[in-house]
Amino acid sequence: MTNIHETAIIDPAASISPDAVVGPYCVIGPEVEIGPGTRLINHVTVQSLTRIGSDNTVYPFAVLGADPQDKKFEGERTECVIGDGNEIREHVTIHRGTGNGGKLTTLGDGNLIMVGCHIAHDCIIGNETVIANQVMLAGHVTIEDRVGIGGGAGVHHYVTLGQSSFIGGLARVSRDVPPFMIVEGHPAEVRAVNVVAMSRLGYASDQIDSMKDVYRRLFRDNGNMSSAIELVKSEYSEFSAIMSICHSLEESAKGTHGRARESRRTDDKWVSTSQG
Repeated sequence: MTNIHETAIIDPAASISPDAVVGPYCVIGPEVEIGPGTRLINHVTVQSLTRIGSDNTVYPFAVLGADPQDKKFEGERTECVIGDGNEIREHVTIHRGTGNGGKLTTLGDGNLIMVGCHIAHDCIIGNETVIANQVMLAGHVTIEDRVGIGGGAGVHHYVTLGQSSFIGGLARVSRDVPPFMIVEGHPAEVRAVNVVAMSRLGYASDQIDSMKDVYRRLFRDNGNMSSAIELVKSEYSEFSAIMSICHSLEESAKGTHGRARESRRTDDKWVSTSQG
């Protein structure tokens, strides 16, 4: 296996594709799988119980599949699964799941994870996201497809970031973010429609105008949110993107402090020790 550098340390229980590249001074632990075309440049650590798909590039000093930073973790068998075509830059950390959080941390396909980003235990990240430098994701965060996150943002545990939303740099995100919206601030609040994302996805100008109308009615006008949602649903029932916003808001309202996933926790003994 000439694609593995002589200085790399590989556990006998690891499985590495002949088409993968493991560079100098990498450390690969037990029950790690690395797919074809994936390249670990150098000084990458993959601790254990981690599956990495095809055609990923992992830069120096990234640490993947490490134990979760959760006081409730007692060494139970949990996993980290990384898809295909991701670019994981220097000093990124991605931790495995926990026993009470689904036992799994996942990263989908085609994501760009920039320098110094931390992805904590039990996070679920979709496809084609761009997560900028020094972003901090606490445990149990869900990020849907094509989300962008500006540098230095912090996302509270159990928050969901809706598809094609954008999080401004240095934002403090403690509530779910509806799809197709831009949030900024400390704490983060909805500021505008993510017109750039909608344009890239091929939405017509009249559809974008409809989304702007919904933004004004749901987030800018002062009034009863529940009533506004019902009116929007009746008027735009055929527009799936707008329906996804309404669904997100309804689910968030059921959760704790505006976090839908937190309402579905199964661990009754949970306390605020899960900081990522």
